[in-house]
Amino acid sequence: MTVFSTEALAHKHVLITGATGGIGMETARILAGMGARITITGRNRDKLKELEMELLDQVSADRICVVEADLTKPEDRLRLIERAESELGFINGLVNSAGVSGGKVVEDIDEAFLADMMNLNFVSTFLLTQEVYRKMMERKEGDIVNLASLSGLRGTYANTAYSASKFAVVGWTQSMAVEAIEYGIRVNAVCPGYVDTEMARNSLRRKAERNQTSFTEELELAEKSIPSGRLSTALEVANTIAFLLTDAARNIVGESVKISGGSVLR
Repeated sequence: MTVFSTEALAHKHVLITGATGGIGMETARILAGMGARITITGRNRDKLKELEMELLDQVSADRICVVEADLTKPEDRLRLIERAESELGFINGLVNSAGVSGGKVVEDIDEAFLADMMNLNFVSTFLLTQEVYRKMMERKEGDIVNLASLSGLRGTYANTAYSASKFAVVGWTQSMAVEAIEYGIRVNAVCPGYVDTEMARNSLRRKAERNQTSFTEELELAEKSIPSGRLSTALEVANTIAFLLTDAARNIVGESVKISGGSVLR
């Protein structure tokens, strides 16, 4: 179902990180359908190529830039921005969808695990955004949407490192939003609960292993804990991200938009 006009983002060049993940991939599809020029990036070459081929059935090649990059590497972050700008011009939209999950109880977390989690989900995202933001400041124009999580708003069992990284994203979003709006730049976050993606399925598998249950049992428990009775879809999250990039959301600043099927009410 088409929700947005095919010209809603015709004025935008949006950089989407984590485009090989479920939410990032769906976001790329939606934004391309809204007329945006899009740069997609991720670490999985095969999935990037697959997404590129799919998008080329939808839009012309001169509206897509594809860059394989590891955002934890400074040289890759700079190369990504340079390629994106040289091919599609000024980046006035940024969707930070890159990240990983991982559940461990506190006593099982070592320094390396914690550092990787914070680097992948927060530090590298912050540093990439910083570079893009500096150029947005010069133009006094831009929109940034960070993919956080309900885990960035509340703690849950065996989720300390992931939750800490997403709390960092939410806090950064709110603080940066106050600074950025002075330049006409909006910064917001989306905070999904369980989304029907491979990342969520892996999380449920880890939970099943800890609890000595099955994946099916954990999925059923998760669905029962949500008032709507189901997991969110990647499309629903992507539509929310897309809305936040449009002019219809011009006075939405520093928000953490929850997509939970009502689970935050329990």
